[in-house]
Amino acid sequence: MFLGQPHNYFFFLSAAAILSLVIWGYLLVARGAFWQTRRNTGMAQRQSEFPGLVAVIVPARDEAEVVGECVRSLLGQTGVPAIRVFLVDDASTDRTAQVARAAAEEAGRPECLMILDGKPLAPGWSGKLWAVQQGVEKAVAAKPQFFLLTDADIVHSPDSIATLIAIAESGPYDLASFMVQLHCVTFAEKLLVPAFVFFFFMLYPPRWIADPRRRTAGAAGGCILVRPEWLEQAGGVRAIRNEVIDDCALAARVKSAGGRLWLGLTASARSIRPYRTMGEMGRMISRTAFNQLRHSIWMLLVSLLGLTLVYLAPPLLLLGHNRITRLFALAAVLAMTAAYLPMVRFYRLGPLWALTLPVAAIFYMGATVHSAWKFWTGRGGEWKGRVQDPQGKPVGGQTSPP
Repeated sequence: MFLGQPHNYFFFLSAAAILSLVIWGYLLVARGAFWQTRRNTGMAQRQSEFPGLVAVIVPARDEAEVVGECVRSLLGQTGVPAIRVFLVDDASTDRTAQVARAAAEEAGRPECLMILDGKPLAPGWSGKLWAVQQGVEKAVAAKPQFFLLTDADIVHSPDSIATLIAIAESGPYDLASFMVQLHCVTFAEKLLVPAFVFFFFMLYPPRWIADPRRRTAGAAGGCILVRPEWLEQAGGVRAIRNEVIDDCALAARVKSAGGRLWLGLTASARSIRPYRTMGEMGRMISRTAFNQLRHSIWMLLVSLLGLTLVYLAPPLLLLGHNRITRLFALAAVLAMTAAYLPMVRFYRLGPLWALTLPVAAIFYMGATVHSAWKFWTGRGGEWKGRVQDPQGKPVGGQTSPP
């Protein structure tokens, strides 16, 4: 009855448009400039040569298609002569180990690669973290100055690790992480990958992460450089053994222990794992989305309402008949586009892609609901044949139903 009255109806729509504009004003001005990609790109003065040892831990499960390029890039680093790669073959059913070994031979540094046969998944651990733990246990005997935790699909440019070390040393930071450039070729990737990074930085503004006065902590799991002593002070990998969003959990442990963090965007390291379809992107997103909401149905409902107000309301209200509503809605759309455009440019896409953020938001809303449904049906965090986020506490060793 209330909304049926024209005056009240237009007031409601105008209020929604104004609120959306206020939120975008806050995001542009007061959210740590998360959207400014140039400011969040890592730049530091490099040493001529890093004198210490870097131990690289690579968990790998059925990564034969990508692991060769990863290993070659790691063993081809400049400015880091002392580097050892510990690749943990996590029960792969393909030729992951053979491909990695051949890549090390091609790079002319086979002695710098150690391939470990992963042990059966221990109770209470997620698959990736159990593999990382085994790599760390083996690497610690070499007394490295840094651990680099990286994924098997990440290809590093020759100066990538040296640059990240220079950033860590300049801080000094105890954990430094690159959000690598994700594969962005297919239509699904162009629509959803820049939005994924945009949303991630919105949740974890790099300037807030680096500020020791703020509690915000985050990292990007594809490329994390951490000092061994701070990994130990944070409780080691064991402290996060059942975390689905393990990178941010590790960063939170380091920061709560008094360590300093840095997170930035880079094009010097990139993922070569393709997401060819919307379905593949959806599975990647839904693996962690409901875990991010702490499995709360109320947080899910609030998130869906917030996404609707922030991303969908402005373009929809442009179609209304009230001029004041359209004016505020247009201002919100322009603010949204201005915030998203730097990320679109970072991925070398045309500026019109900046207008697709509301469409991407709809997809992410659907993936979040799907993530909740997967959790409620006992398949939460499903990835590579393992359920990593079942109802209750995650239990290592569980596998998805056939």
